[in-house]
Amino acid sequence: MSEPPRQPSPANPDPARSTLGGVIHAYLGYDPVNFPPPRSAPPDIAGAAFEHMLHHGSLRRLTPEELARAVTIDPSQIKGFGPSIESLLALLEERRAKILATWESDSVRRRADEAFRTLAASMTPPPKLASRFEREVREGQLRDLERLWYEVDEQSPFARQLVHLVERLGDRFQVEALASRWVFTGRAPLSIEEALRLKEELETIERLIEQLREALKHARIALIDLEALEQFAPPEEIEGLRDIERRVQEMIEQLAHAQGIERSAQGWSLTPRAMRLYQTRLLQEIFNGLSAGRSGRHEGVQALEGEVELPTTRPWNFGDPLSGLDAAESITNALLRRAADAAGAPGADASEAPLTLTPEDLRIFKSRRTPRCATAVILDMSGSMRYGGQYVSCKRMALALDGLIRREYPGDSLFFVEMYTLAKPVRSADLASLMPKPVSISRPVVRLRADLADPRLGEMDLPLHFTNIQRALQLSRHFLAAQPTPNRQIILLTDGLPTAHMEGSNLFMLYPPDPRTEAATMREAQMCRRDGITLNVMLLPSWSQDEDDVGFAYRIAESTGGRVFFTGGRELDRFVVWDYLTRRRTIIG
Repeated sequence: MSEPPRQPSPANPDPARSTLGGVIHAYLGYDPVNFPPPRSAPPDIAGAAFEHMLHHGSLRRLTPEELARAVTIDPSQIKGFGPSIESLLALLEERRAKILATWESDSVRRRADEAFRTLAASMTPPPKLASRFEREVREGQLRDLERLWYEVDEQSPFARQLVHLVERLGDRFQVEALASRWVFTGRAPLSIEEALRLKEELETIERLIEQLREALKHARIALIDLEALEQFAPPEEIEGLRDIERRVQEMIEQLAHAQGIERSAQGWSLTPRAMRLYQTRLLQEIFNGLSAGRSGRHEGVQALEGEVELPTTRPWNFGDPLSGLDAAESITNALLRRAADAAGAPGADASEAPLTLTPEDLRIFKSRRTPRCATAVILDMSGSMRYGGQYVSCKRMALALDGLIRREYPGDSLFFVEMYTLAKPVRSADLASLMPKPVSISRPVVRLRADLADPRLGEMDLPLHFTNIQRALQLSRHFLAAQPTPNRQIILLTDGLPTAHMEGSNLFMLYPPDPRTEAATMREAQMCRRDGITLNVMLLPSWSQDEDDVGFAYRIAESTGGRVFFTGGRELDRFVVWDYLTRRRTIIG
């Protein structure tokens, strides 16, 4: 007989709790050392779109495929992405290894050389070209044989044979390239036609392997040539990739909408939200690049209207803004006054009396006004700024400075001027679309004059690739003169000497740079100094820059009490932002 189950005693209601053991939990697949990574940050769609716009000046050419190529996505965010790409990589590498292990290339190299020399030996060139023809065949250069063809009658038998000879020489070069790029270990011989087809197939495989590896690294399915991949991969693998591509595209479009990029029938457009995101990330990149010991930078007090609140208070006066009200001290004063009133009235309960605020209870923080700065930034968009992509660095710097002032110095004034043959003010929203003007005159000496008072003459009738520093300084001076602050400066970004200036209504375009243009520019710079405006020149490197350009920058800065900086490339935005912060600290201090 089996014993009845033991009943727990009142002193020990659960025997399992008083003994070792019990339920054992098994955790499968747990690694206490290598934890899975956290979810990656979403890709920077706004940054990719802005970088495209900085280079091209417009988003109309930015297709969904181009946006997908520009965006870096963490492959771990896409289910099934890694195994699919890895299996295709293994398939292509196996196909390449099988080809190299099957064929040999020595015999086809000899065959291609014999075909070229046999045909050359059977040809009879004109007597005056016989020695030259022998030399060109011996040296075996395609360019020389093609030049020889232009010197004979196109309808002659020798010209037709020469065309075939050039083709044979091209085949020999293709076979040589095949044998030098890949190491064949097999024994099966190749014909010339088979070798050329094999070279094309191997090149396609190498290109696809490179595309797949890049896609595996950054989840860029748009990089893969799916039509070329179809001849090597099974249809279900290709369809799987197309499905992943659709998912990636949908994710990019959702993120683009969330980051302020809108798509319409006309193309992509950037909203103010996208610009703020780009400027914030640009400033983070700039400040992360500055060493902590060098910058010593801390977040300041965020206050309205340029005022900094001090820890002490004063009584409120009629007309003081309530934004600076010390609520805690004001309510405390009201409570103390109510208690004092209750103490003076026998039998009164202070807790039952209503709490009221009187003007005598209110306290206002003492504050001091932060000195304001007014800055005009002149962006050179003449024809020479296209070389080396200097215009992209200028626009990136302008966006970074605009973001800094909007975020930390909202009371400061910032003005942008686009400089070319003429000059005009530019809104910060239009900075990214600025582009260098195309060079329309290639003559080594240019002496032009245009009367802008003529109503028949418009801007599009002028060559716009010249540099009019005088007019840009004039526009900046007029803007800064209206700002109620003594702290005014001009930041001039250019790569060389001025080549255009105004005299009344006449516009002069002079190249090489003329002393007349420099004198007019210097006069305008002196007027800036007279108005208390500091001029800082950022001289950007250029392929045509010489000592005359450097000397002019020194002269104009020295005559106005300004400075000259030599910088360019990715360091331009960091340098200008850092210099602006240094100047602000000096003014406040």
